[in-house]
Amino acid sequence: MLRRKFFAAAVLYSLILPVTAFARTPDTEIYEAPQEVIEKIKAEGMGDNSQVMNTLSYLVDVIGGRLTNSPSMKQANEWTRDTMAKWGMQNAKLEAWGPWGRGWSLEDFSAVVVEPENFPVIAYPKAWSPSTKGEITGPVIHMKVESEADLAKYKGKLKNAIVLVGDPRDMKPDFDGMGMRFSDSQLLDMANAPDPARSGQRGGFNASPEQLKRFIEGRALQIRAMNMLIEEGAAVMVDNSSKGSGGTVFVSGAAVAGDPPKTLQDLFQGSVSAWDKGAEKRMVPQMTMSTEHFNRLVRMIDHGKNVQMAVNIKARYHEEDLMGYNTVAEIPGTDPELKDEIVMLGGHLDSWHAAGGATDNAAGCAVAMEAARIILATGLKPRRTIRVALWSGEEQGLNGSQEYVKQHFGEMQGGGGRFAMLMGQGSGTLVKRPDYEKFSAYYNMDNGTGKFRGVYLQGNSAVAPIFRAWLQPFKEMGAGTLTLSNTGGTDHLSFDAIGLPGFQFIQDPIEYSPLTHHSNQDNYDRLIADDLKHNATIMAAFVYQTAMMDGKIPRKAPPGGAQ
Repeated sequence: MLRRKFFAAAVLYSLILPVTAFARTPDTEIYEAPQEVIEKIKAEGMGDNSQVMNTLSYLVDVIGGRLTNSPSMKQANEWTRDTMAKWGMQNAKLEAWGPWGRGWSLEDFSAVVVEPENFPVIAYPKAWSPSTKGEITGPVIHMKVESEADLAKYKGKLKNAIVLVGDPRDMKPDFDGMGMRFSDSQLLDMANAPDPARSGQRGGFNASPEQLKRFIEGRALQIRAMNMLIEEGAAVMVDNSSKGSGGTVFVSGAAVAGDPPKTLQDLFQGSVSAWDKGAEKRMVPQMTMSTEHFNRLVRMIDHGKNVQMAVNIKARYHEEDLMGYNTVAEIPGTDPELKDEIVMLGGHLDSWHAAGGATDNAAGCAVAMEAARIILATGLKPRRTIRVALWSGEEQGLNGSQEYVKQHFGEMQGGGGRFAMLMGQGSGTLVKRPDYEKFSAYYNMDNGTGKFRGVYLQGNSAVAPIFRAWLQPFKEMGAGTLTLSNTGGTDHLSFDAIGLPGFQFIQDPIEYSPLTHHSNQDNYDRLIADDLKHNATIMAAFVYQTAMMDGKIPRKAPPGGAQ
């Protein structure tokens, strides 16, 4: 009981202490929806009327993985558009961005060890991998390259080979279990985090010069090795799953050979991407293998065995439409003076291809859709227009949301573009579009299935008193933490980069990083229904109250010195 009382005091402290840390307060009285409205939102969102899991099952089970610009991605765009229109949302449509690149789908795949004995392996082709020339059978070679001098060892040995690249990975028992929720002490640490502007945090890729140097050199060596695979006529390149166990495979996009990079910027700009037309000339067929099987093959080779595999990758490129699409739909505002102002919510609809993309990020899309459905179903009449946006191209660099923001709200010009934004180094001149001043806030979900515990403020101290009041009705549900910290890697950054309020909710980790994120385990069965109902309810309350307040959500100082 003593420990429990201590943690209860810590949580209370985490809710009180930041009030003094968040120095700026709104100039006007904070709008709070009447209690009966919040209770209606809770009843609709947490009750039997919830549609969040039904939405998720269709996206994950029926449509499945939604690789950007693939046929399944277009199907998901159209299905979510039609579903929101059926619920009564207006202006439901697909908005094009791009051109971006071609789609890819897998039509057939098999991978079997045939010598010295026969057994199938757990592996998945990498997205945009070229096909093999039918089923090919060849020797398995472990290509271990730690320096450029090592490449010479494999000269003349790789033709028609299935080449394992990289090292085995040590596997250790999981004594603690993968699933977790944030503890009270962890939430306290978040609440007491310093202002990122004062601490020097930029929200992007932060590394020391020496770390960057090693990273670039390692990447350059990998590209030289890929160039050699192409020159030598290797049949398939196989890498080891970067993490995971028990057959879990973390697989993403195919690697492209070319000119070795000299700077980090070379990796983001100017190089050929796997989805570019003609990129297959710079690739060999590729797949990622589960660590248990990758390690076994390496050990068999080390024992001097002649290991042979049969592999068939039959993939198809889709070049008929190179545009990407976002799905958008609205609940129109009702106040004659405020209806042209916009409150947005959403998540990214695209996923990787080895599973159904449940926690990354059908969950966020279903929650955003459900939040809008809750507002409609409860008969609430927001003053501002509420707009749901489901993005594509997030996994390849926030493409869909960044292009949408550029089209509707504005962009930073002359400051390094997307590369600078992803690095947290936004600079240049802010060029505003007409809707820039009509925008209030964007709320994003993209951290798995875990329930909301609060909000990352992205250094926006002025919004803290508002969000604190809005979280008050949900404290007993476990949501009460605000942190000034930045969080990166997803679509709210596209708004934040041009000075618009964009927020990501703090979510319990559950199994996100060690199990589901970008893996073949990212399926419906890893979702937690009660957590997702909880999230949709809180998102609905935040969005509705943002749409009802007299003024817009406070903003940070604009980037680039713009006024």
